[in-house]
Amino acid sequence: MTATTSTAVDTDWLRLDRQICFSLHAASRAFNGVYRVVLKDLGLTYPQYLVMLVLWEQGDLPVKKLGEHLRLDSGTLSPLVKRLEAAGLVRRERSAQDERSVQVRLTEEGTALRERALEVPRRIVEATSFDPAEIAALRDRLDQLTTALDAAAVTAAARDAS
Repeated sequence: MTATTSTAVDTDWLRLDRQICFSLHAASRAFNGVYRVVLKDLGLTYPQYLVMLVLWEQGDLPVKKLGEHLRLDSGTLSPLVKRLEAAGLVRRERSAQDERSVQVRLTEEGTALRERALEVPRRIVEATSFDPAEIAALRDRLDQLTTALDAAAVTAAARDAS
């Protein structure tokens, strides 16, 4: 391979439309646009909806565990939880066993909102025009991608540390 050919191939890989990260970013932004419309009736933003999903599934959780489920740090998560609390959907309570830990609990209103939220996934499926099997397969592949990238980040960090 000549230097010119190698450069052309390398340059081709640097095209925006060849970047999987950009395809994921663009899809994420498109999802956010659909969720903004779908969640408007619930009075939730997409990140707030994710918090509510975890609480509906898991029940009361410390902020730290909630952040682990959502892959968010406390600096990002705390304002979300505060806004949900101001909306009357959750309560924050200091743990009696460890005052550094804050427990997040659904209120009655937050629990009741789950019933209204049942329509959200159906509307998202409609928006994608994928059938449920295609969505499940895509989600599985994205989960595999996330696992591989997490492992690569740990490997790279260990290599950089040594």
